[in-house]
Amino acid sequence: MSISLLLETMDFYATNPGPIDDSVLYDQEKHVSSAIWEGQERGALRCHEHTSKLDQWALTSKQIELVRKAGFGYLRLIPAISLDNPLISALVERWRRETNTFHFTVGEMTITLEDVGYLLGLPIDGEPVIGVTYTTCDAVCMNFLGRTPDSGSTSGGMVKLSWLKETFSRCPVDASLEEIEQHTRAYLLYLVGSTIFSTTTGNKVPVMYLPLFGNFDQAGRYAWGAAALSFLYRALGNASLRSQSTISGCLTLLQCWSYFHLNIGRPRLNHDPSHDRFPFVFRWKGKHTGPTSNRDVAFYRKALDSLKPSEVDWCPYINISDALLPEDIRDNLILGRSNTMLICFDKAERHLPDRCLRQFGMRQPIPLDVQQWERKSRGVDGGVDLSGKMEAELGEWSDRHLRVVDVDEDVEEAQYLHWFLKITRKLVGRPVPISSEFQRMNAALRDIANISDMMSMHGMDEQQMHAVSRIRYLAHECLRDQIGSMMIAEATDSDQNEIDKKIRGKERIRRKNLGVKRRRKDELGHFQSISSQQQFCVDMMDPSAPMCHVGSNDMDMCLPTASVPDDSQLCYMPSKLDESQQLSDAANELDDSSFCRTVEDVDHNLLSGGDHALENGDIAQQNDYSVLV
Repeated sequence: MSISLLLETMDFYATNPGPIDDSVLYDQEKHVSSAIWEGQERGALRCHEHTSKLDQWALTSKQIELVRKAGFGYLRLIPAISLDNPLISALVERWRRETNTFHFTVGEMTITLEDVGYLLGLPIDGEPVIGVTYTTCDAVCMNFLGRTPDSGSTSGGMVKLSWLKETFSRCPVDASLEEIEQHTRAYLLYLVGSTIFSTTTGNKVPVMYLPLFGNFDQAGRYAWGAAALSFLYRALGNASLRSQSTISGCLTLLQCWSYFHLNIGRPRLNHDPSHDRFPFVFRWKGKHTGPTSNRDVAFYRKALDSLKPSEVDWCPYINISDALLPEDIRDNLILGRSNTMLICFDKAERHLPDRCLRQFGMRQPIPLDVQQWERKSRGVDGGVDLSGKMEAELGEWSDRHLRVVDVDEDVEEAQYLHWFLKITRKLVGRPVPISSEFQRMNAALRDIANISDMMSMHGMDEQQMHAVSRIRYLAHECLRDQIGSMMIAEATDSDQNEIDKKIRGKERIRRKNLGVKRRRKDELGHFQSISSQQQFCVDMMDPSAPMCHVGSNDMDMCLPTASVPDDSQLCYMPSKLDESQQLSDAANELDDSSFCRTVEDVDHNLLSGGDHALENGDIAQQNDYSVLV
């Protein structure tokens, strides 16, 4: 690629991050990347995984055997791994719920059933995890645990993890078989509620999973790995929306998947053979915790925005010996290439490895269109067997072995990459700061205004004169808009560090359940006060006059217009605010009293002062940050 073409491409994505073709990413406006592009940072997500107290359960040998029968023998062994919230947050910004894949610069990638098998050791084949929903806990807890929680330990159909641990974490030595099974079911409910099915409600878990542990042999026939992946897909999709600030699900799986596949935020490892065993999340147990003070969300976002092919490991398990894998996992790894429906009660999510075939050592063609599907919710009804409401989804899962994807050897990946660049969101963060874009646009507008003002009308017909006058008017109007917008952008950039600190502070306050009070009226009044400390000036009718500013932090903005009688000025005089959001809010709420002359007067003089008067229909609309409102 030539330097000029590369610069053109960079310049294009500086203003259009994609998608160019929105037929795939049709929900772009709801996605968090749109908010970030507009300057609306949400900070690091609050990550809900509750693994820190799992080691406080003291299981007997009989309980351990029952846990193994139920399919959780390996998940039980996985240690708590410190979560990198900024890394997880940056990955979420790249997740697209339309395709259930990450959209990176190198193409699409995703967490597959193969990854679940290698990393968690959960069964990825079997019966779907689905059953009856509950809105109360007493009956189901008495039936499967032998006792009911107190009212303070339940919420609808959910029970607190702390109650399970306090009540069942130690099985009596002389316990009967029934008591052993009850204590084991409580542990399994705690285990899934802390890891693969962790929720954003805090330390609660739905009791609807309990009946699935009624018979331990039957529990071992469920595809718990597929359910865990469905749950994580749904959590990623929800967290990728611009309105969300939390994420749940098996975040250990997400983070370790990233460690294996991406050389972004990957920690150094202690070379200890005990860590290179199944399941392979153990590899990251002995990680070094190097300096991470500069590794915030923006750091990882920038790294992912500039991700290179050399930083991607498409097939990280290729050198792992099959002898390390349990037979039931090894025999079903082919389901990693199955285009099927993953099911966890009401959460049915599409598994689309055909979009990520390079993760299986295959060439990537342009994938088939993704059929849109309705994401169901179990609602509030209790006693509902969801099997009768999800027949189509269950049918896809039952055909999973028939849906394994293959591809021709003569696939040309260049066609895929050309297609991908058109349908993807290439950038999340802006390569050029908003303030720089305002300055560049303002310089271009001034050039346009200069050229149009100096252009001779001699020899032009009426239509040409009308066009020149319209260009001249629109350029000057936009210049006035840009002054106000630049002022807001400058405040935004200069206060970015303070804003980041406030975001982190607000997160800490939220965790303590404290409210944040705002004093908008007082600050708005201060915003509208007159100051003579700094001045922005643009001579609207003299395009050669430079834009200038003098003074310090407080600023005035005056637009001298030669066409306004008595050499008066159109003035707007705000005071600088501490927070850019308050600045934007106040700018949107200005009224005509903020100006020395009315908008109508100025418009009249501007229109009548040109070589050819504009018609009413030609008057341009002001944008949200316009000085004139």
